[in-house]
Amino acid sequence: MTNVPPAGQAAPPRALPALFVPSPTSVPRPEAPPLPPVRRVPLVVSGLLAVALTAYVWSAHGAKPGVLLLLGLGLGVALFHSRFGFTSAWRQLIAVGNGAGLRAHALLLGTTATLFALVIGTSTGLFGSQPAPSAGPLGTGLVVGSLLFAIGMQLGGACASGTLFAVGSGQSSILLTLGGFIAGATLAAWQFDLWKDLPAWEPVVLSDHIGWFGSWAVTIAALLLVVVVTRSVQARRNPPPLGTVPSARTASVRAFRGSWPLAAGALVLAVLGAGVLLVSGGAWGVTSAFSLWGSELVGALGGHPENWTWWQQAGNKEMLAGPVLADKTSLTDIGIMIGAAVAAALGGTWALHRGIPWRTAVASVLGGVLMGIGARLAGGCNIGAYLAGIASGSLSGWLWGAVALTGTWVGLRLRPLFGLGNPKPGDGVC
Repeated sequence: MTNVPPAGQAAPPRALPALFVPSPTSVPRPEAPPLPPVRRVPLVVSGLLAVALTAYVWSAHGAKPGVLLLLGLGLGVALFHSRFGFTSAWRQLIAVGNGAGLRAHALLLGTTATLFALVIGTSTGLFGSQPAPSAGPLGTGLVVGSLLFAIGMQLGGACASGTLFAVGSGQSSILLTLGGFIAGATLAAWQFDLWKDLPAWEPVVLSDHIGWFGSWAVTIAALLLVVVVTRSVQARRNPPPLGTVPSARTASVRAFRGSWPLAAGALVLAVLGAGVLLVSGGAWGVTSAFSLWGSELVGALGGHPENWTWWQQAGNKEMLAGPVLADKTSLTDIGIMIGAAVAAALGGTWALHRGIPWRTAVASVLGGVLMGIGARLAGGCNIGAYLAGIASGSLSGWLWGAVALTGTWVGLRLRPLFGLGNPKPGDGVC
């Protein structure tokens, strides 16, 4: 007996595997509003800045820094178009049980882990670089730092990468977060002697024990578990859908203007992040540049950051002594801001936000300071410690993420003190 339908009757659509069926929400996600016109002046300014800075870096410092700046520009475009958030993903999961953002994290982490295994496992590098995994010690600094960072994310309104692309797209309140971020990272570098000897165990990298294939397989299995758990939570809590942003109606236009699906953003970010590893030998990071920028400012004001213990460490000393526009992390950070500005101007959404409430301003600065201190204590942020750590098969990345969920819970309870709202189950979108 066969299941062939009678002549003239279409076959019923094949059911998707349960893992790929969209998770339920309390109401359908609303349709995206149409795009506003292109913001020509910001587009011209940011476009000229991107071209001029790339030409200068390429001519003054060589092809390797020039390529890193281009990768940063691409990261900024992808972050803005997909509105790929870490802060919002954790907030939505803890507050109302919507795990869509965390499942996008799993796709980003899994794809990056696959590319890292290929690049590091085969010792493939460009410009003479030797790719290496990103791993941090397991101890008090990691736990306290990631907890402070997660609380700061919820108060400041953005994570490390989110701060950069939000500043690039003209969000004035996040500029305050960036200022606090730089101040906190610089303060932690200045006071390195106070926390450098906190109890800690040596880094644990899975590839050192089970090889790169084994490390990749364990990481993918753990990420699939994250997907299953978040789907289960979402099915039980039936949360509101994620918010929508202006978007073009056709895919070809949406590639340059409008919003990308989170999955598309995750894949593009993974490829560009692997490009940073290929070119520089190190994983994509964000926050070491903030310590550098703040310390350079201290030096310009007559201080002597070169005498700080932090800048006497191997690798850090060379970073401070060299030009900012030759520093890997500074180049990608600057590129993210400019790339996001180009993307926001093309999408017609670039705008300076005025009239920031004073409580929001205080929360922005305080959140930035907490993230700057937390990133230094934990050895990185949501990119350098969480993304790069998990993709490298380091237990430090998983511990960072687990503690960050706890910090998110604390941060959500602090947000109302500063007049900041949280998603609620009865909302139309979150």
